[in-house]
Amino acid sequence: MQDVVVRTYQGAYPVAVSVFAGTGIGLLVKYMLDKRYIFSFRARNLAHDGRTFVLYALMGVITTVIFWGFEFGFQYLFASKHMRYTGGIIGLAIGYWAKYYLDKRFIFRLGHV
Repeated sequence: MQDVVVRTYQGAYPVAVSVFAGTGIGLLVKYMLDKRYIFSFRARNLAHDGRTFVLYALMGVITTVIFWGFEFGFQYLFASKHMRYTGGIIGLAIGYWAKYYLDKRFIFRLGHV
């Protein structure tokens, strides 16, 4: 998603816009995959699913800071698209590892929300 935005967006701050767009799309996709395939979570109804998603997204703020820190840090240090993506991959790996344990403990517990 980030690469598509960088290639097509003509406005100011293309890197920042691409990171925000990629993060938003990634959040939605990851939520759907995590709840179904990682945690086998079934919401009781749409409201329950909505509350769970909000908590999931709020927990994601912590791990997004890790991801963005690495991605923007690598962009600043190396001024290279390839190194920015390398930083993003490292940040995602660390962030996803942390998010799995946070989600397991606080978001997708049986009977939670």
